[in-house]
Amino acid sequence: MDTPLAAAPSWVKDAVFYQIFPDRFAKSDTVHKPGNLESWESEPTYHGYKGGDLVGIAEKLDWLADLGVTAIYLNPIFRSGANHRYHTHDYFSVDPLLGGERAFDTLMAACKKRNIRVVLDGVFNHASRGFFQFHDILENGPGSPWLDWFQVHNWPLRPYDDTTPPQYSAWWGIKALPKFNTDNPDVREYLMRVGEYWAAKGIDGWRLDVPEEITTPGFWEEFRMRVRAVNPDLYIVGEIWADAGAYINSGNRFDGTMNYRFTAATIAFVLGYRVDESLALDNPFYDIRPAIDAATYGWKMRDLLDSYSEQGNLASLNLLDSHDTARIISLANGDVQSVVLALVLLLTFPGAPSIYYGTEVGLEGRTDPDCRRAFPWDDQDSWNNDLLETTRSLVALRAGHQALRSSSYDVISPSPDEGGQMMFVFRRSSEDETLLVAVNAGDDAASVVMTLPGAEFGLVWGEGAAEQGDNNVRLNLAARSAAVWTVK
Repeated sequence: MDTPLAAAPSWVKDAVFYQIFPDRFAKSDTVHKPGNLESWESEPTYHGYKGGDLVGIAEKLDWLADLGVTAIYLNPIFRSGANHRYHTHDYFSVDPLLGGERAFDTLMAACKKRNIRVVLDGVFNHASRGFFQFHDILENGPGSPWLDWFQVHNWPLRPYDDTTPPQYSAWWGIKALPKFNTDNPDVREYLMRVGEYWAAKGIDGWRLDVPEEITTPGFWEEFRMRVRAVNPDLYIVGEIWADAGAYINSGNRFDGTMNYRFTAATIAFVLGYRVDESLALDNPFYDIRPAIDAATYGWKMRDLLDSYSEQGNLASLNLLDSHDTARIISLANGDVQSVVLALVLLLTFPGAPSIYYGTEVGLEGRTDPDCRRAFPWDDQDSWNNDLLETTRSLVALRAGHQALRSSSYDVISPSPDEGGQMMFVFRRSSEDETLLVAVNAGDDAASVVMTLPGAEFGLVWGEGAAEQGDNNVRLNLAARSAAVWTVK
């Protein structure tokens, strides 16, 4: 189905994403690997490879489908000199450690067979020291024909000397990541063709890395026009930690954002004082401290949803953790119930939920590189199977109720002036049904009384009681618990 250029693809609001760091998810015996790989079980390092590959992902798709996953977001897969592959050497080649183009074709065919969408990570703000055009500058200096592809400030270049600032524009001043000069029409055209090439290869979307740092007028508008001309249902989501309204409300740049505003508020609410403060980031848009109450959480959710168009909310990628943050189980100091409550809020929020690989089995991980551990396929004794089943049940709940995939989200309790309460109740509705979701993040049992004459409640998830009177209903939850009811 063709989607108008300004509209988000209709499939996104119904999707459940699974984010995969390709080097660490799964590896296949059919893909040849060089030596000197780290053992799968060892702690991850900044520079070591563990040898995960795209065929390994294909071999685990049935497991993901059983979890309820309908789309995967892959961290970069292109040829690179880094295990995370944000240091791109060649945007038109799949990294040989991942199995190359043959492995990509295998994965795409396996995903198409199971109706699983594939979104790739596009790193278009910067390349690497190994990128051909930049390497030519290192070899030939001011005589390089590619000089204007980057912004060189002075000579000589010292790309591997970390004792001096970079002599060229680089992302966050990191010499390994020279920044493209996107004002150069040749650079712009090159990057547009990258987007088109992989769209033609059958991908379903682009997740765009640090897109705010590309300030060339019209760049992202052209990118949208050109990739959507190849695939009208291609999804475009930007990594914007702050308010992304300028990028997603106009309909001519991105469909949605990686919703770290949801992430931070949810962690601050359900983890509260349990948050391991040593794992907080030096990022003002990841404000997981201090702990907040239900009224503050409700205000933050209202403010977030009011910031974006209905389409932008439905097309945003909502998450609890990622390759850039500590894993939520570690943030919670191992408190599994905190993860459960966070998953309830994630799977009942408007937009597309994204589960970071391993979160569903309780995979731990502190900040980078520890948050990029290998999935423990051969150590299932380490899995939290209760958490796994809870995740499956919440994904199934979302799939089974259209109201949870709609744009409606009405905070019922508490009101903004009722500070100190820890029980949060909200309503999700569609044409055919209404659901109430209640989360008690407090350490004590709690209840909420609502005036709903004649309403009938049916518990569809969790453990809670709805005591119905003549004109009202009292919702009762135990400490640190959640429940979902249908209301008729």
